[in-house]
Amino acid sequence: MYEGFLSLTGVTSWWPLSAVRERQSGCGREKVVPVLKQVNSNAVYMFLVGLTGGIASGKSTVSSQLRELGCPVIDADVVARKVVEPHSPAYRLVVQHFGQEVLLENGEIDRQKLGHIIFSSPEKRRLLNSITHPEIHKAMLKQILLYFIRGYRYVVLDVPLLFETRRLTRFLNHTVVVYCDPATQLARLMHRDGLSQEEAEQRVAAQMPLNEKRGLASHVIENSGSREDTHRQVFKLHTKLEDSMEFLFVRAIVVAAVAGLGGLFLYTVRLLAS
Repeated sequence: MYEGFLSLTGVTSWWPLSAVRERQSGCGREKVVPVLKQVNSNAVYMFLVGLTGGIASGKSTVSSQLRELGCPVIDADVVARKVVEPHSPAYRLVVQHFGQEVLLENGEIDRQKLGHIIFSSPEKRRLLNSITHPEIHKAMLKQILLYFIRGYRYVVLDVPLLFETRRLTRFLNHTVVVYCDPATQLARLMHRDGLSQEEAEQRVAAQMPLNEKRGLASHVIENSGSREDTHRQVFKLHTKLEDSMEFLFVRAIVVAAVAGLGGLFLYTVRLLAS
């Protein structure tokens, strides 16, 4: 599949959230009461920031730097690994459809072997997605709820398939692409994974081109240069997100909704008591 599908990742749908917040400190940390709510496509959703890139573009570096700044980051790759741990429902289905040959000696899924299978077969790639996606959705939603209950103003979703699926982006306030030039991307991939040039080119070709992703994003982190230069860009983006006032609109909507429901509840109680 794509970068993650050595790590079994993907997201195809989402549920937006709204929240009542009281700003505190840190990376937009606030007192929050989360409320599941879908609104029209022009409204401001819960403050979610999507982070994506391409294989070996440096997305993991940017994700780590955001964590260092105190931002909550949900890594879809990590979630995807957890949902296929031995004896889980998704694990059993993977073994059922792909066979014992995709397992390591300790019983865990051999992600490298499975990756070779699905990179060469779109049909098997879709099958793997259909097995893992539902479990990934549930696990990520739980993490989002926990972060907002803990009082964070926004959450970064690190998702390699952000623009491939196109079902998550409409629920995000910001999308960030980590970009590097094609030559740098290929060299990094060959060095990192010990691949031949042909193997590396095949994996890059299996993804949406970075240039196309860059055109879809609201923010771009240029990661062809030094780590220090990348960090400066990440800090600048973090500052911009911290200074955003978008959450005030969400607060107003949810407070009004909660107040309205509270009033209706009290009115109903009085009618029943009379």
